[in-house]
Amino acid sequence: MKLKPLLSALLIGAASLSASAQTDSVTIRKIYDEALVNGQAYDNLHYLCKNIGQRLSGSTNAQKAVEWGKKLMESYGFDKVYLQEVMVPHWVRGEKEQGFIIDGKTRTPVALAALGMSVATPKEGITAEVIELHDLKELDALGADKIKGKIVFFNRPFDERFIETGAAYGTAGDQRRSGPDAASKYGAVAVIIRSLTSALDNYPHTGTTSYGTVNTPIPGAALSTVAANKLSETIKNAKGKPVKFFLKQNCQTLPDAPSFNVVGELTGTENPNQFVTVGGHLDSWDLAEGAHDDGTGVMQSVEVLRIFKAMGYKPKHSVRAVLFMNEENGGRGGKKYAELAVQNKEEHIAAIESDEGGFTPRGFSFERPSAEFLKQVNANWKSLLAPYEADMLVAGGSGSDIGPLRGSVPGVTLIGFRPDSQRYFDIHHTPNDVFENVNKRELHLGAAAMASLIYLIDQHGLKF
Repeated sequence: MKLKPLLSALLIGAASLSASAQTDSVTIRKIYDEALVNGQAYDNLHYLCKNIGQRLSGSTNAQKAVEWGKKLMESYGFDKVYLQEVMVPHWVRGEKEQGFIIDGKTRTPVALAALGMSVATPKEGITAEVIELHDLKELDALGADKIKGKIVFFNRPFDERFIETGAAYGTAGDQRRSGPDAASKYGAVAVIIRSLTSALDNYPHTGTTSYGTVNTPIPGAALSTVAANKLSETIKNAKGKPVKFFLKQNCQTLPDAPSFNVVGELTGTENPNQFVTVGGHLDSWDLAEGAHDDGTGVMQSVEVLRIFKAMGYKPKHSVRAVLFMNEENGGRGGKKYAELAVQNKEEHIAAIESDEGGFTPRGFSFERPSAEFLKQVNANWKSLLAPYEADMLVAGGSGSDIGPLRGSVPGVTLIGFRPDSQRYFDIHHTPNDVFENVNKRELHLGAAAMASLIYLIDQHGLKF
C-alpha cells in the first residue's frame, strides 16, 4: 500500500471515532512515525552488544553497561537520570566446560554449558553412570538406591502443543531450576538437563539453577538438544548396560558485588509523583551478547522516552525507563526498585516489562485483571492499536523485574509486552543470542507499541 492511501484510510477510520479517540489515533500515528523513521533503539542495541557484549551481574561488562546506559539517557536530555545501588551475585563460568558420552571404549564429545549459579566439579571432573529421567517425580519413585553415585539426566522436551512457547518453557523449566537440588538429596553426583527449547541444534542453553537446603550442592549443566538426543539414543541402544558420562566445569560463586539499576525519567506536568514505569534487564548471560535477552527490552524502554521527547510530548504523569540489574540470576534489581518505591512513598499507576525478545509485537498481557477491566481496556483501546497489529490485550503474566511491585505498591497494574514468541526460545540463554538475530523493524515496532500504550495510560488512566 502506498503512503497516501494509507494516510487516507487512517483518517477515514479516525473520523468515525470520538474527538478524544481521534486525538489518540493521530498521536499514536506520530509515535509510530517517529519510531519507524527516526528510531534509535537498533543502533543503541548494536553498541550495547558489540562494544560491551555479555553483561553478567558482577562483571566488568555489567558495570560498563551501567555507565553507558546512564550516559545514553543523559544525552537524550531526560529530566532525571540516576542510579539505584544494589548488591548482586557474582558467579563466573571459568574455563570452558567439557562433556563426553562414554559407551564402552567410545568417548563422544557433546555441547554443554554449566547452569548459572552451579557449583564446579572436582578439578579432574566427574565420571559416573548416567540415568535418564523425564520428571522430577521419578526421583521419588526410584529412591537413593538407584540414584546414589550416578549422574541424573533430565530429558523432558518442550510440549509442542502450546501455541505460546513461554508456556512450554514454564512446564519444562523445573528440571533446570530445581533438578540439581532435587537429585542431590538422593545422592546423585551431578545433573545434566536437556536445553529448554523446541529447536534441534547444538547450542546449549544456560540459565539459573537454585539450591535449597542441601548440605552438598552438586554440579548442573545443560546439553544441547542434539547432544541430549544422542545421549538418550546411546542409553536406549545399550539395552540396560551402563552408559557413563564425563563432566568437567570450573564455575564459582564470588562474594556479592555492588551494581546499579539505571533510571531515566520524564517528570509529569500534572501528577509528578505518580509513575508509569517501563523497563527490561540490563544484565545478560555470559555465553553471548544478550541481544534479545534483554538488550532489546532495555533499548525499547529508553526509546519510549526518547520518542516522547522527540515528539515534544509532555506526559501528565512521570514516566520512567528502568534498566534493571540482575534479573538472570537473582532478581535483586527488581526487588531494590520496589523497595525504594515503598521507601519513597511513590504511587505507581502501571509498570510494563519487555523481556520476551524484540520480535514482532502482538500486544500486552495484564496481570490479574478482572474480566470487566479487560473488557473495558479492549473496548477503549483495541481499535486504536489494531492498525499496528499490537491489539492483543489479554490476561497474563507481566515480568520478573516488575513483579516485586505486586503487593508492595498498592494500585499498580503490571503489564507484559507480548511479541511473537515462536523464535525466542531458539535463542534464549544461548551463544546464539547476538545482535545479528534482531530485526530492526520489529524492534522499533515494539518500542512504538509500548510508547502507545503508555501514552493511553498517561492520558486516560486505568480506572475502568
